[in-house]
Amino acid sequence: MARNTARVLTATAQEQGGYFTAKQAADAGYEYPQLVYHVTAGNFERVAHGLYRLPAVPPAEHDDLIRLAFWSRNQKDEPQAVVSHESALVLHDLTDLLPEHIHLTVPRTFRKPAPKGAVLHKAALAPDEVEERTGFRVTAPLRTLLDAGASGVSQEQLAIAVRDAIARGLVRRSALEPAARTSPHGEWLAAAMGKKPAGGRR
Repeated sequence: MARNTARVLTATAQEQGGYFTAKQAADAGYEYPQLVYHVTAGNFERVAHGLYRLPAVPPAEHDDLIRLAFWSRNQKDEPQAVVSHESALVLHDLTDLLPEHIHLTVPRTFRKPAPKGAVLHKAALAPDEVEERTGFRVTAPLRTLLDAGASGVSQEQLAIAVRDAIARGLVRRSALEPAARTSPHGEWLAAAMGKKPAGGRR
């Protein structure tokens, strides 16, 4: 039983860059006294309130993004933040720029203040606008391009990102063109594609 409990928790943590929550530990079979014991013994590392890590698991490439995802979890233990805007451009390898802050999109009802080094954008994201990564989520390429244009990424950088996304098959032109016509910020995308916005928008 103990081995199976450890196996379940380890599998969960490995899918999340080594991290797990107190609730996930309980679901795996660890009662709170056992959790405290393993922290004291050095088997688990307490990272923040209700958040732990297996020291034996090497840190993931995007460890900082995983921690932010866990920071954003709601009362049901579900992460709310999605990496977006310029930060998502970097993850999709669509820019050489290095943003000064980590950009995250959270639900409109999200109430936590942004942690140091992060910028929060509030929006409702559809399931097809989000991609899963190890331990965190990122906006899909099309949504990323729309967000980046609306947030003030230079026209030159956006044009490069659009051309690269099309060339690599990350987005289809057939999807970009309707988005440029219907999005509130589609004028950025239309200009990057070398097209005039619908309805004479400038």
